Amino acid sequence: MAYAAARAAIGDSEFDRDTAVTARPGEPGTYDADLSAGWTIIRAVNGGYLLAMVGRALRAALPHPDPISITAHYLTASEPGPAVIRTETVRAGRTMSTGQASLYQRAEDGREVERIRVVAAYGDLGALPDDVRTTAQPPAMPPYEACVSSSDAPEGVANPVVGSTAILDRLDLRLDPATAGWALGAPSGAGDMRGWLGLADGRDHDAMSLLLAVDALPPTAFDLGLAGWVPTLELTVHLRCKPAPGPVRVSLTTRNLAGGLLEEDAQVWDSASRLVAQSRQLARAPRP
Repeated sequence: MAYAAARAAIGDSEFDRDTAVTARPGEPGTYDADLSAGWTIIRAVNGGYLLAMVGRALRAALPHPDPISITAHYLTASEPGPAVIRTETVRAGRTMSTGQASLYQRAEDGREVERIRVVAAYGDLGALPDDVRTTAQPPAMPPYEACVSSSDAPEGVANPVVGSTAILDRLDLRLDPATAGWALGAPSGAGDMRGWLGLADGRDHDAMSLLLAVDALPPTAFDLGLAGWVPTLELTVHLRCKPAPGPVRVSLTTRNLAGGLLEEDAQVWDSASRLVAQSRQLARAPRP
C-alpha cells in the first residue's frame, strides 16, 4: 500500500512513522493517514499527536515548511485507524502561506465524520530574524535527573505521569516533583504542571514534534485535584524558532476554571533556554 511505503521511507523515528501522510492520487490536497493506537490516552487519540499529523499534511500542501501559528478545533473524539485529511490553500505569499485542513474518519454506519478542523499560517522558522526582546524566563525546575518518571512510582501508588496510557511508551517524560503531588493524593491546587520532555526513541524535537509537546504532559486539572478525561475543545500553538537538540522544558498553567471549562497555557523551552513554542487550549474540566 502507498501509505505503508510512505511510513517505511520516513526512517526509524516512531513519531515520524506514526504521523506520516501520503497524497491520494487524483485528489490534490488530500492525504491518507493511519491514527496509531500508540498515541492514545485511555481510548482517545492525543490531541497534540493529531495536530502534528494534520500539520504534516499542511506542510505537504503549502509552499512553506513550518507552522508559525496553528489553531485546531476538536469536533469529535478520534479513534485509532484510517483517516483522510483534506487541505485547502487559502493564500500563498512570499514569506507566509495560510491553509486549512480537516481530518475525517468513517463511523460504523459508513458516514464520514469530521474529527478536527485546523487553520494555520506557515513560514520558515530558519529564516526568521534572530532579534529577541522578552521578559519571559524558563521555568524554575530541577534538572532532568532529579525529576520523576513513571518508573519512579512507589508500589501501589498511582503512576506519577498520567496513569496507564499507551502514549507514555512513546515519550521520555520527567515531571518536576513539585507538580507531581497529585499522583500521591496531594495536588497543590495551583494548577501547574512542569516537566522535561523528549521522545522515547531519542529523536530530537522539530516543528512537528513541538505541536505534540504542548499537549503531552498530564493536564493541569490533576494539580487542581480533579481526576478524569480532560478533552480539548480548541488549541492554538505559536512556534517561535527551531529547537536545539535535546529534551525541552514544558510549563503548563491554569488560572481559571469556570462553567466546566479551563484554559491551559503552555511554554516550551529548548536546551539552549530559548522559548520555542507557546500555546493556549480550552478544555472541559473532568466531570464528577
